[in-house]
Amino acid sequence: MLTRVKSAVAGFVGGIMTGGGSGAGGGGSSGSDLPLKFPYMRPEFLGLSPDEIECSADHVARPILILKETRRLPWATGYAEVINAGKSSLNEDQACCEVVVARRRPMSYCPPSTPSKTPTAKRRNSLPNGEGLGLRLEYNRMGEDSDGLVFHYWALFDGHAGSGAAVVASRLLQHHIACQLQAVIEILRNLHAVPPAVMGEEPDNSPHLQGNTAGPHRSLTRAASLHGAAGSPGSPSNTPPPPRLYTEKKIQHESLVIGAIENAFKEMDVQIEREKQIYNITGGCTALTVVYLLGKLYVGNAGDSRAIIIRNSEIIPMSAEFTPESERQRLQFLGYMQPHLLGNEFTHLEFPRRVQRKEVGKRMLYRDFTMSGWAYKTIEDQDLKFPLIYGEGKKARVLATIGVTRGLGDHDLKVHDSNIYIKPFLSCCPEHV
Repeated sequence: MLTRVKSAVAGFVGGIMTGGGSGAGGGGSSGSDLPLKFPYMRPEFLGLSPDEIECSADHVARPILILKETRRLPWATGYAEVINAGKSSLNEDQACCEVVVARRRPMSYCPPSTPSKTPTAKRRNSLPNGEGLGLRLEYNRMGEDSDGLVFHYWALFDGHAGSGAAVVASRLLQHHIACQLQAVIEILRNLHAVPPAVMGEEPDNSPHLQGNTAGPHRSLTRAASLHGAAGSPGSPSNTPPPPRLYTEKKIQHESLVIGAIENAFKEMDVQIEREKQIYNITGGCTALTVVYLLGKLYVGNAGDSRAIIIRNSEIIPMSAEFTPESERQRLQFLGYMQPHLLGNEFTHLEFPRRVQRKEVGKRMLYRDFTMSGWAYKTIEDQDLKFPLIYGEGKKARVLATIGVTRGLGDHDLKVHDSNIYIKPFLSCCPEHV
């Protein structure tokens, strides 16, 4: 029980402990002998000199960094940053803004679209490396390109326990999105045609798919023939049976873009996990991306950052934060379905405060994953375990460790002084607007 109390205190003050000896130093300097995937840097569009980058890490002055040239970002995009004093030696947060092209022709840095049986060590070269890709274009090139689709890309990565994951994601996530879009480029370029359910299949002239219809291109099954189905050799009539109609869901083109962004987030998270074995990639990060493609804006959020649009002095929220409180029911359901993830040290139930031993047998308010309101239950010994979600507002923590519920990285993050991993509760899947 003392261990759980220490964990809660560490969580409240923002201390995040990782397993495997990886520290929380900025820039990925955790004492690891592994090389960095990418050198530490601030967002390129800030145009900082080496001296300015060094000054930006001053925890005493904490200068606010803003754009020197507002024209470097399109659409009057605003940006300002300040180091979070008292944590890592360098700013853990990262940002990116580029114009990217998803090409029609094969892109060598894209991983295979289907799972490969090739050992991981031999597949790493097929993962995006962010080097020499030639994806950047001038901002005045919009929409379709003769060789693919062009899209604007903005991203913000809120790092924690080191800047490694945020740096890698800021360099590579846009390339994963381009790879995922490549598979549906031809469909997106033809907005008047319905996306096919099966790619590479000849379209059916009928608005409905027919099943078990006798004809030159479709033969009766042996079972149907034995039962004397209409149209079979032994049936009273060779008249084809009435068609059996199969309806398909209507898939919108926008859903293909959303699916591509969702898969890109998952591929980025998988790449961080794999490459932690060969590179020093510290910590984790939340991820907020905005993609402008073919006249539509797609916002994907995996974390507690927020995207807004300011139009005619009106503030329009484009995303909502994911926090331990807003995702309470998802987290509780996971803990209920897979109690081993709680390590016999936590309970998935929520109580207004910590339950004390003297309260066993009494009735106390509680909430389960099926509830949005509160009810009373009789306290049992198992309710004395530390709550899966503890605290309120900005002090709320998952497993008394971390205050975010979605993001990239954190594969080695554990509850302090235990072998309970946090990652199963941290989703890398974004919510889209």
